Amino acid sequence: MSMMRELIYFLGLQVKQVKEGIFINQTKYIHDLLKKFDLLDCSSAKTPMATATKLELNTKEKCVDISSYRGMVGSLLYLTVSRPDIMFATCLCARFQADPRESHLVAIKRIFRYLKGSPNLGIWYPRDSGFDLICYSDADYAGYIIDMKSTTGSCQFLGNKLVSWFS
Repeated sequence: MSMMRELIYFLGLQVKQVKEGIFINQTKYIHDLLKKFDLLDCSSAKTPMATATKLELNTKEKCVDISSYRGMVGSLLYLTVSRPDIMFATCLCARFQADPRESHLVAIKRIFRYLKGSPNLGIWYPRDSGFDLICYSDADYAGYIIDMKSTTGSCQFLGNKLVSWFS
């Protein structure tokens, strides 16, 4: 392997290196996803999921195409590499990949509408930052109405740099 020049684009990640730090985003990947799933002309949303959204397994709703739904979920999961803001909503929708219904597809499309309105967000790693490890965590303790499991989220910073997150 040889280094030809500065890293700019790799596996869907756009990397912008400047004197002050490094910015990683997936703007082109988002555009490609919107085009792939025929959502370029949709309206944008301000948040990835409405606060009142309660997804559940409703067998009375109409089924949706399982392969398309799984493709959307998988694409969004890859996108969480640089977009921790969609992690919770994406993981919530991923719970229904075995039997997706219309309400689940609406929730997935809401995430894509949010991405359409904020395609340039990403992660900023400033050059001069401390090395203090700061962690934040939260859980809803048996808040999932279907099986009473907890939803947990966490993010870890090294100085001002986000280095790890999960939901």
